[in-house]
Amino acid sequence: MSAVTMEEVLAELAKRKDEFQQQRYVPRDFIDRLKQLGIYRASTPAKFGGDPLPPAEFLRLIERISTVDGSTGWVASFGSSLIYLAALPLDTQAELYKDGPDVAFAGGLFPVQAAPATESGFRLDGRWKFASGCMGADILGVGIPGDESTGGKPRTALLRPEQVEIVPEWDVVGMRGTGSFDLVVRDVEVPRGWTFIRGGAPTVDEPLYRYPTIAYAAQVLAIVGAGVARAALDHAREVGAGYTGVTGAPKLADRGYYRTGYADAEAALRSARAWFYEVSHEVWDTIVSGGEASDEQNAQLRLSSAHLAKTSSEVVSKLVEISGTAPIYSTHPLRGLQGDALVPKQHAFLGPAIHDAAGAVLLGQPPTSPGFR
Repeated sequence: MSAVTMEEVLAELAKRKDEFQQQRYVPRDFIDRLKQLGIYRASTPAKFGGDPLPPAEFLRLIERISTVDGSTGWVASFGSSLIYLAALPLDTQAELYKDGPDVAFAGGLFPVQAAPATESGFRLDGRWKFASGCMGADILGVGIPGDESTGGKPRTALLRPEQVEIVPEWDVVGMRGTGSFDLVVRDVEVPRGWTFIRGGAPTVDEPLYRYPTIAYAAQVLAIVGAGVARAALDHAREVGAGYTGVTGAPKLADRGYYRTGYADAEAALRSARAWFYEVSHEVWDTIVSGGEASDEQNAQLRLSSAHLAKTSSEVVSKLVEISGTAPIYSTHPLRGLQGDALVPKQHAFLGPAIHDAAGAVLLGQPPTSPGFR
């Protein structure tokens, strides 16, 4: 597969993002472009030919993509999700990567559906939602219940695309191009070796798979919101310098409230982003030096991610507020960015409950949210 530069891919994305919004998914040919960038080998074990990146390096890639298009950044962010698959048996992973390390995984994990045990695995029959990126995926996952052997954590069962029906039910105000469609599976038996415990212990002993799994999953979504907020700030700066309202009032940049609002938004995003990356670097340094991420470090990862998602959404909303009547039009760029920035903040990994759970841990109490780590 020939290499491409990030600049080439972003230039193509800028031309095609409206196409992705209209069809509501990122097509396979563009997933292939992201593979050429290394997005889909960034969490593949080196043991199987991957090029696993330190989390902060991968997050910066996703942030750049999201600044051009949040939906594509969201889909690309799941290039990190192969860290989940490191909990598969080694022989299953060898089969999964036999054709190369660039594997696009998409999962519709909820609602968890009953899967009766069979002699060799589990029998699946149900419908799952929010399978972002499923139209370009090489392997799909669906959520099934755990049992005593999983410590109560749910399992994920893996299927090939031909075993799954994709139902394009996705009519939303934000991240419209993510193709977060429903997955339907009818009477398919999945071998036990093709299931894993979500957040379970990895079978691969490499540094990336000792990084807190669920926290990383939250980080890759939060940074999409930051990219969207940066796009909104870039737009506001460009427009503020030249826009004059229909009333003949001074251009936006000549109005004190606009300058102040813009500066406050810039400061808020940069501050939240700096903390977010600071914690990621700190935890990674702990791991590569042979340590294990502490409960407090995990809580900091979760809290800084939730804070970044919330701040990013607030930044875009603030820019809408100070931009006069222009954003009342449905086609105004800030309207689309506002919807995109809303989605990470609303995600279960980044919502208000995370503040409660993180606060509990930082105060020396058990987390209040299940699956916090």
